[in-house]
Order: sequence, then C-alpha cells, then structure tokens
Amino acid sequence: MIQTSDSSTLKLLVITVQELSLARNLETVMKIVRTAARQLTGADGATFILREGDLCFYADEDAISPLWKGSRFPMSRCISGWAMLNKTAAVIEDIYKDDRIPHDAYRPTFVKSLAMVPIRTIAPIGAIGNYWATPHRPTAEEVSLLQSLADITAVTIENVNVYAELEQRVADRTAQLEAANKELEAFSYSVSHDLRAPLRSILGYSDILREDNFDQLNESGKQILNTVQQNARKMNTLIEDLLQFSKLGKKPLEKSQVNNQKLVRHIIEEMDPALTAKASISVSEMYPIEADISLLKQVWINLIGNAIKYSSKKEHPVIEIGSYKSGNEITFVVKDNGAGFDTRYADKLFGAFQRLHKYAEFPGTGVGLALVQRIINRHGGRVWAEGKVNEGAAFYFTLPA
Repeated sequence: MIQTSDSSTLKLLVITVQELSLARNLETVMKIVRTAARQLTGADGATFILREGDLCFYADEDAISPLWKGSRFPMSRCISGWAMLNKTAAVIEDIYKDDRIPHDAYRPTFVKSLAMVPIRTIAPIGAIGNYWATPHRPTAEEVSLLQSLADITAVTIENVNVYAELEQRVADRTAQLEAANKELEAFSYSVSHDLRAPLRSILGYSDILREDNFDQLNESGKQILNTVQQNARKMNTLIEDLLQFSKLGKKPLEKSQVNNQKLVRHIIEEMDPALTAKASISVSEMYPIEADISLLKQVWINLIGNAIKYSSKKEHPVIEIGSYKSGNEITFVVKDNGAGFDTRYADKLFGAFQRLHKYAEFPGTGVGLALVQRIINRHGGRVWAEGKVNEGAAFYFTLPA
C-alpha cells in the first residue's frame, strides 16, 4: 500500500499508470518506467533490468552519468539478481559496506547508495534500481513507491506480451488469408483461361452447324443445337465473370473525387432503353466521395441492373437511389419494389455464384453482388441488404466520408 502525503508524487504515479496503460511495446514501457523511477524518489539514476535466464540484462537507464546500459551480469554477481532471487527489495545506504555489491563494477560510477526492487515478487522477470550520488538511506515510502511502480510494470509487461501475441496471430492469419486468396485467384484465372479455348470451339462449330446444316436437322436436332448454344453462351458469361472476379484483387485502387449524382445518371442513360423504359427510377441528391471511379461504376451498374431485373415483373417497377451521411461514413442505397428475398438467406447474397432465384426466373451468374462486396471492402466500406419476398429489396453500401 502506498503511503504518501505528497500530492505531486501521487499525481506523478497516476500519470505514469495512465502512460503505461497505453504502452504497446517493451521499449516504451522501459522509457516510461526509468524516467518515473527517478522522479518518484528524487534519485540521481535509475536502471531497468530484465532477467535473461541466469543473467541480469541492464536494458535501459536514466542517470546523471553512464551506468551499465547494455551490460549483462550473472544473477549471483549483481544486486538486481539478488533482489530477483530473493524476491524482495534491497536497500543499501553505503554500497562499499555491503558484501552483496560487486564493488569493482561500481567504482567507475557515481553511485554511493541504492534501492533495488524486483519486477513481480512471484517469479520475478526483472528489477528496477534507484541510485544516489551521495550517502542516502532510502525511506520506507521511497521503497514502497518504487515497488508499486515495479508491480504496475509487471502487469504492463504481461499486457504488452499478450498484445504482441495477438498482433502476431492477426498478422499470421492475415498472411494466411492473403496467400489463400492469391492461390484462389490464380486457380480461378487458370481454370477460366483454360476453359475458354474449348468453349470457343463449341460455339464456333455450333455456329457453323447452324449456318450450313440447320435446315437439314429435324425438330429434335434443332432443339438440341439451341440448347447447346444457349448453355455454351451461359458458360461463356460465367467464365467472363469469374475472370473479372479473379482480376479484381490485383487491380490497384486509383482514387479520385467522384460525383455520384452524375455517375449514376450516366449509367442509367447508357442502359438498354427496353430495360429502363418501364421502370420509374428516381435519383436523389447524393454525396460525392473519394473512390476508384471505374470500380465504383461497376458497383452502381450491378446494383441498378439488379434492381431493374428483379422488379421487371412488377406492373409498375419503382427504383429509388440515394445517399445519406452518418458520422464518418456515407451510406448509399438502391431500393426496388421487385421480387425481394427471404432474409433468412441474406448471407448468401454476396457469395460468389450464390443465387436465391432460379435462372429461368431471373438470368445471371451470381457474381455481380460478390464483385460489389469485394470492391466496397477494398475501399474500407461495408455492404448489406434488406428485403421481403415479393415486396422488394434495398441494397446498402458505405464508404468513408
């Protein structure tokens, strides 16, 4: 228990505790502790010692002249080792009258008196030493302050070690995920590239068959040829989407100021009038944003295209596009009154090749929303969706303001 009537000393201890609570590495801890150790007791020097097996490593110091920073001594031949081995403080008024002191190591220094406390009294991991240039009997209060600092230091070092371990785990997992993603992208690209050649042959020969021999085929043969070509084109679209998905992770972001109002209106104007003519599309005022315009354009194309597609069977399709600001984020939304979806399966929406509707109802490969999520994640944003079956859907994404 700390007993002190000096409010400035108590304030310094509180500030030191606050600083240590924010420390994330041992170097910062040592810097804080060696400085506080001198200030708390008014000593002429302070050392921070770490235990390295059977050695005492004088890792850091704050003193009026050099002491032993960077040196290592056997535990049995230094007072810091004695404090650690005995798990108690050593208080010495005259170092030259104490047999525990290796006098030859101290003669080149200014030290006349000292106090040494272990860092952690159970299985000590180090020690903190205070030194005076004139004969001084460290008081019980000074030793108590120094021991309190050592106890706080022990907890801080444990926290730093846990933090470092967690950081390393995160780094390892991130590296594993990045490696897995690269392997997956390489595999996707390789498979897609290798599939294109035979598929081109199927499409090419089936086109020749249609041009030269279609009239010679019976109805069953014509139906088979149509099915082959239809499925080949579907596979070709799937391969193109897969290639686009695999290439996305390799493309560096090239951010610029994007006028979303202008971009969205331009995308709608470029769409097939046969698709947009029936729908009532409203575009509210939208916030500009810093983003890669080519990738953001792909996001809008997919979300608006989906809204038009899934509301196309409604008598009066309605699509609303807008944005709002919340804290440090801009949220964009595309709403429609179309087919909607069962919220129980919302987690499948953004998975590659995942579909909640049959191809016969609404054609598609299931890659569009996966691309949207990947693009927005790369920009540091989030994507989610809300909807009800036959009552429409709303797709949201955020970008940093």
